[in-house]
Amino acid sequence: MNPHSTPAPAPALAVPAGEVDSRAAYLSFTLAYVIGHGTAALSKGADPLVSLPAWLPIALFVAGLVSALVLGVHAGIRSQQGASESRKQAEKLLGIAWCTAFTALFLAITGLTRTIDQPGLQDMLWAAGSVLIVGLMNIAEGTARHINLHYVLGSWLALVGAASLFTTDILGVYTVLAVAGGGGYAVATVLEHRRLAALSTAAAH
Repeated sequence: MNPHSTPAPAPALAVPAGEVDSRAAYLSFTLAYVIGHGTAALSKGADPLVSLPAWLPIALFVAGLVSALVLGVHAGIRSQQGASESRKQAEKLLGIAWCTAFTALFLAITGLTRTIDQPGLQDMLWAAGSVLIVGLMNIAEGTARHINLHYVLGSWLALVGAASLFTTDILGVYTVLAVAGGGGYAVATVLEHRRLAALSTAAAH
């Protein structure tokens, strides 16, 4: 064997038909939470560690969030190839539910902040509320798709989003979401690869 030969690259993971590959979406959510909420945590509060334009952390988070949602929808559509009509109908309803959930969150936060005049309340509610909504939607998707990992991740995110409000200030909320939310997605990215690899191996035998 030539000692200078280049090792053959590992074969690409073959995702079984009908399975949702959420690795790209999970990774995008990880970056959105860690970078978006992380920069917000560093630049918020009475004595911020860094000085950043107020719009930058929001823009970074929204960019990551939109990318993750698009990748998640794409993965769901790919998994429907050859699927039954009931499965396709369930995926369509889940897609509509995402829109409904965030519209409801917008209405709730808008109404509440108009009633309660408290500076920073809207930022806190949007940060924590969006994680809560994503978590609840992941629970619904995990149930419909019979994916335990997605269900457990959704449960974790829902609890993290709600619990972050106990920190009582915007700095604490962003810190909890960046660490616990982003960390949860990072772990899920690794476990998703292992889940798909196990399914691929089982299908090959």
